[in-house]
Amino acid sequence: MMFRHIVKTFALAGFLAGIALALTSCSSSNSTSFKKGRSSSTGWPVNNPEWGGFQINNAYRQPVPSRFRFIQGGYFTMGMNQEDLKFEHNNPPRPMTVSSFYMDEVETSNADYNEYIYWLDRIYGTDYPEVVERAMPDLLVWNSIGGFRDPITENYFTNPGYNNYPVVGVSWEQARNYCDWRTDRYNEYILLDAKILSFDADQIPENNFNTDAYLAGQYSGVANKGLQDMNPAAEGEVRQVERRDGILIEKLRLPTEAEWEYAALALVGNSEQERLSERRVYPWDGKPLQVRTAEKKYRGKMMGNFTRGQGDYMGTAGALNDGAEYTAPVYSYFPNDFGLYNMAGNVAEWCLDVYRPMTFDDADGLNAFRGNVYMTMVQDEDGLITSKDSLGRIPYRPYTDEELAGRDNFQTSDNRNFGDGDYESAIVDDWLSKPEDGVAAQNPTSLLYAYGESSLISDRSRVVKGGSWNDRAYYMSPATRRYMDQGQSASWIGFRCVMSRVGPSENGATDIRRID
Repeated sequence: MMFRHIVKTFALAGFLAGIALALTSCSSSNSTSFKKGRSSSTGWPVNNPEWGGFQINNAYRQPVPSRFRFIQGGYFTMGMNQEDLKFEHNNPPRPMTVSSFYMDEVETSNADYNEYIYWLDRIYGTDYPEVVERAMPDLLVWNSIGGFRDPITENYFTNPGYNNYPVVGVSWEQARNYCDWRTDRYNEYILLDAKILSFDADQIPENNFNTDAYLAGQYSGVANKGLQDMNPAAEGEVRQVERRDGILIEKLRLPTEAEWEYAALALVGNSEQERLSERRVYPWDGKPLQVRTAEKKYRGKMMGNFTRGQGDYMGTAGALNDGAEYTAPVYSYFPNDFGLYNMAGNVAEWCLDVYRPMTFDDADGLNAFRGNVYMTMVQDEDGLITSKDSLGRIPYRPYTDEELAGRDNFQTSDNRNFGDGDYESAIVDDWLSKPEDGVAAQNPTSLLYAYGESSLISDRSRVVKGGSWNDRAYYMSPATRRYMDQGQSASWIGFRCVMSRVGPSENGATDIRRID
């Protein structure tokens, strides 16, 4: 049986720790106050209207949403350290460094995603119902030709009994949109809590709070106290918050593959002075392939939710092993040494990266990533950011090659297939002459991988990491890699959000302003 009393103990401990952290990090600084001081560069007073009013947040503490754990970055060996049972040869060991970041301690739940759907319906449901429809999870992912799945299909997303279970049936594209929306809701909450804005119950599709639109001056909302403008020319008026004020959170997003694997392994728990006591196969210590805890008090309890053997999804009555035939609540089982739950089993998770079999042969040794598509806000003829679209969002476009001419670090906007799938890397007779039109011009990756014929790899293939309720223990190793088209979804894939750390890498757990 699933050890729910253990889960409750961990959840309570995490809740109390969160309260303590909130008290220590929130009470010491006001996010909207700017302390007077002097510039070390010019000697001029700062945050002082009598001296020109240059404003700078000289007591900055990064705002961090509740439920997010600090993942201190560092060096590790990424890749497989056990036998490659499928002989895919797509994850050989390689040295890697990952920057510090924050990760949601649990998978995104049905309750989390239902709140998202509710908001979309409230704002867009009348005028743009297709926006709500596009965000809905695919409820039919549970169906199976050879199994009776009607109860789980009908209830999983809508019945409150599954509120705290991980949402599934969500594509990579839907997961990214959720991260963007969650960023906006946190930033709106911050401005409401600081009384810079007042709650606006009448937001409409073309005028609702969007972080980009607000920072671009295209959403004013219902003003409350505002933020003091110290420029003497402002004559005591208030202004909107700007990015340089450090009041808003960093953009929430999906983790990169390197971040996800690093966070899952949590080697902080078995290292001392840069020495590892053992290289982990799973997100916990123990003998190779050990999936039960050896801790005396809980000895024999399962460490994750997976399929133990053919047809064995939960064990026998009276002696259930992981206690969940499908998914389990997001706060089930033991967290790893970073405080993250279910980084092995329950549901596999979307990562930000485009999938390639040998991604890390040509990736950076620092924060490796494949999938960069560099975008910029659309501007009008006067060079100003163009008006919001009908959904209240600022439109983006790719950089043109002409705009990037002369740059050394990148020369084109879309770099998803750079060096592995682009025309130059394909085996063709004349690789110096790029095709002007046709399939090869539209999707040069197909030249190398023959998408749809002998491969499912394309520039839309996204990395999926971790095991699930439907997998054997092999996939619970953080090193294993899979992929799926970014527009598809499955009953065994979920996701969680991350946020980049700004500033020092070492004190990200304490030098913060917790947003609760």
